[in-house]
Amino acid sequence: MIGPPPGSAGSPGPGGLAQRILLVRHGETEWSRAGRHTGRTDLPLDREGEAQARLLGPRLAAWKFAEVLYSPLQRARRTCELAGLMAGARPDPDMQEWAYGAYEGRTADEIRAERPGWVIWKDGVVGGETLADVGHRADSVIERVRGVAGDVALFAHGHFLRILTARWCALPALTAESLALSPAAVSVLGYEREHPAIWLWNDTSHLTGGKP
Repeated sequence: MIGPPPGSAGSPGPGGLAQRILLVRHGETEWSRAGRHTGRTDLPLDREGEAQARLLGPRLAAWKFAEVLYSPLQRARRTCELAGLMAGARPDPDMQEWAYGAYEGRTADEIRAERPGWVIWKDGVVGGETLADVGHRADSVIERVRGVAGDVALFAHGHFLRILTARWCALPALTAESLALSPAAVSVLGYEREHPAIWLWNDTSHLTGGKP
């Protein structure tokens, strides 16, 4: 599916604007492939991640964005660049990934060896941000993008974008636990009448030749 998905404009939200917010998770990295928590460690895309990011270009070519924002971490910045949207794009420090503290670079299995049954959404991390901290950053981004007159593209990270989506829908940040998100996936937020809504989620058809 090339360009904006059919019907994705939705209904006008506050101010009468049928605004869409395009979310793009960065492409694969060595750590994401291995399931390691990657917060502020500034890893590059791996070879597969670069290929994934390039495939975003044709997918997004039909979109016209009033604003493009990206996390300053290089995996998100490079995804934006390879997708062809870097011209005029701006970094937003609030869009960085969850700071995992002592759990940075570790897998869930490694952490559970010390804390049986550990789940990041409910149990948090040691020495990093709380879920509420990340939720507050997401709220700040949402407030800014809702002030833009037109569609906005956000290039960022898995956990952050899941939390932002929950908060867009005025749901607790914990709701993000149920919103799985793949590398280089495309999602679309907007409005159903005046209510914030999810119009497309975790779409990777551009990575598989149009197949779901």
